[in-house]
Order: sequence, then C-alpha cells, then structure tokens
Amino acid sequence: MSNTFDPDHLRAGLQPLNARLAPSDEARAYQRFYNLVGLGREGRVGSQLGRFEIGGYEIVTQLWMPEQPVATLVLVHGFYDHMGLYRHVIEWALELGFAVISCDLPGHGLSSGTRASITDFSEYQVVLDRLFVEAEMLQLPKPWHLCGQSTGGAIVIDHLLNHGDESPAQGQSILLAPLVRPRGWAWSKVSYYLLRAFVKGIDRRFSENSNAPAFLPFLMADPLQPRRLPTVWVGALAKWIERIENAPRSPRSPLIVQGESDMTVDWSHNLAVLNDKFDHPQIFMLHEARHHLANELPELRERFFGFLTQRMG
Repeated sequence: MSNTFDPDHLRAGLQPLNARLAPSDEARAYQRFYNLVGLGREGRVGSQLGRFEIGGYEIVTQLWMPEQPVATLVLVHGFYDHMGLYRHVIEWALELGFAVISCDLPGHGLSSGTRASITDFSEYQVVLDRLFVEAEMLQLPKPWHLCGQSTGGAIVIDHLLNHGDESPAQGQSILLAPLVRPRGWAWSKVSYYLLRAFVKGIDRRFSENSNAPAFLPFLMADPLQPRRLPTVWVGALAKWIERIENAPRSPRSPLIVQGESDMTVDWSHNLAVLNDKFDHPQIFMLHEARHHLANELPELRERFFGFLTQRMG
C-alpha cells in the first residue's frame, strides 16, 4: 500500500465530517504516513477526515471517535505543525474515553492558505469557533476540553481571555509550552520593523525542540512542513502579543505544562503573564523537556500526561 498523498488533491476530495464518509485511499495513505491508524484500545477507534470553508480558507479537520466517548478534546496544533504530529496526545485522550476533534490551521498541513502565514491572529479564532460548530453538529459529548501546543496554546489563551464565560468548551483547558512571547522577542520585533518593507520571509531554521532523537529528522522529511517564516506572520504576532498582555483577567484556571529547557518561547515571561491573567493556573514544570512537548521522550510524556489525567475529572 502506498503512503504517498497529494495535500491539495486530498483536500479537494473531502466532504464535511458530518457526512461520515469512510476515508479514501489517499486519506488512508496520509493516516499511515503519520501513524494515525489503529489508535485507541485494540485499534477500535473510528477516524474521519473532513473539510469546511471559513474566512476564505478550506480547512481540513479530523475526528477520532471511541465506541462510547465520555467527553471531547478539541486539539489545536502549533506554528509550522499540523494534526499529523499529535498522535501521542490523541492516544492519551482516547485512553480517557474522549472523542478528539482537530483541524489544520490556515496555511498549515492539509488546509489551504499561504504556508505558515496569517494576516491577523483573529483569523485563528474564526477557525476555532467554526471547529466548535463542527463538534456541535456531530453531537460530540460534553464536557469539551481544550488543548493547545505553543501557538495552539496562544489560540486557546485568546479564546479563554475573550470568550471564556461564553465558551462552549467548559471543561479543562490544557496549555502545552504556550506561546505569549517567543524567546528573543525584543530583537525579533526590532528586526521585523526594520526588514518588513524589504523582506517577505526568511528561511526556516529547524531546531532540536524535542529530546526524542527521531523527531527532528522526521520533521525535516515531513512533506507538510513549511520552509519559510513569512514576515507578515511576525507582524500578526506583534499585534496579538499586545492584545493578550492588555486583555482582562479570566476566572478560568488552565493546566499548563512547561519545559525548562524550552528554547523557543520566553517561558519565564509567559508564565508570569499567565499567572496574572488566569485564576490560579496549575503549572507542571519539566526540567529536561524542550518545546515540542507533544513529541517529547516517552518518559517525559508519561510524567506530564499523568499530571493532566489526575485533573481531567
């Protein structure tokens, strides 16, 4: 069986999730490539790929459904990422009996849009809100829990600070290495304002953001990985940081997991902001962990998943 797939062709052939169609051969090839088949106990979890259109984007979404789900995890991936990199988080949630719904953000993975680009972070909120509509149409069981890694965490933070009381997701909110400011932000911002009129993007530098030795080689061979950092995304991030750091406090109490060896986000600053913005967030620190917690070493994942499991009741 072939593991090859064409992202544009695969997306074009998808129907909405509530059509409940069996995956095509190309969809199965995608799932095999990212090891997304046979998840859950005895591999008895149904999975579907679907598509919706919102804000000028064609967004590819995915659902994993155990036989008798007791709740739902709404999963939001990070910058440069896509759903295919989150098998470990999905398996953890399935073990708890949760349905899992996710999507590739605009410009990421199988979704349309200029690669890794966004004009304004509010576009991410539009997509997240539409993902909630999908979950409602599918009648996914409540409570709905939120989980975001890095920029996905930023999207969850934005949602909680501005819509927390009215959010359909009233379960737990999990932030894995959440982005507020990236590491070295002061210099990055100066560089952006100096270069934005002349440079549309810079080549991406792949870094060791996990202790798992196989993860970086996989990323570099991943056909869905963007290869450029668009300067317009950096400008959108600058506006978003100002918005979040000036946002009102929220009564929500998210669960935060942060690695102390994270060289991607300014985690000490970020945790101070989150402690100020939320009501006693519970923070679990991992000294050895790097940034991409969803793909850390098994022993590190086991430790933070244990922390989360104890608090998901």
